[in-house]
Amino acid sequence: MKKKHINIKGELLPVAPPLVMGILNVTPDSFHAASRKQTEAEIHLRVEEILSHGARIIDIGGCSSRPGAELPPADIERQRLRPALEILKEYPESIISVDTFRADIVRFAAEEYGAAIVNDISGGDLDPNMFQTVATLQLPYILMHNRGTPQQMQHQTAYANLLIDIRQVLSAKVRELQLLGLNDIIIDPGFGFGKTLEQNYELMACLSEFQIFDLPVLVGISRKSMIYNLLSLTPAESLNGTTALNVLALLNGASILRVHDVREAVEAIHIVSEYQKYEPIKPTITCGRKSE
Repeated sequence: MKKKHINIKGELLPVAPPLVMGILNVTPDSFHAASRKQTEAEIHLRVEEILSHGARIIDIGGCSSRPGAELPPADIERQRLRPALEILKEYPESIISVDTFRADIVRFAAEEYGAAIVNDISGGDLDPNMFQTVATLQLPYILMHNRGTPQQMQHQTAYANLLIDIRQVLSAKVRELQLLGLNDIIIDPGFGFGKTLEQNYELMACLSEFQIFDLPVLVGISRKSMIYNLLSLTPAESLNGTTALNVLALLNGASILRVHDVREAVEAIHIVSEYQKYEPIKPTITCGRKSE
């Protein structure tokens, strides 16, 4: 049976209906320029917007993961995160997720500021201490599929079989985390990370196949290149496409949507949840690209 709760510091957080995770970028180089929050006033406004629009989780990142991005040293990442984490202490109702691939940053954010979830774009590949750290701290861990660093990942898009290859990698890592004693794991197929535009859409069509893990599935496609490159737009023009893909993700079993635009995601969840009350049972279909 699919896991329906995440244990947040001893309290069970339901993931049905699905949750929204609002993005708080404190980087100067995030791909979506409007999402960059640098001053205290900007951070306060963004946090209040995320919470008032209906998100339960705030995902704070101090290190851009856009393709080609340079990864800053750990001290710079910590320096960027600290002022925002101080501000988040004023909002105890928020659930803090720290978006980092560094185990030391996880420990810093959790022990000093109460971060409750870890969102690791590398799936543990960029820091050998990550899995042991999240298991020791018993922090829910977003396990994302990726290949290499942001500089390398878009040069590593060859798969024998996209779905099978991704599931095999994630399955081995889920097993490793569980053997370390961590049970609160969230699967992220990694849209935009080590995948071509076409592979991203194949992955979306096959999203329901990740239910095999019986774990919550997070989808993060907000304003990404799979939208703006397909439609010849910019990230700033990609809200409508984001909502369309979020609806498809929800219909295919997503439990968490990671987004820039919280209100629109919350509305999508309400609409899909109402629709699913009446949705007829469909016959099983084979997942994959249709024959030409």
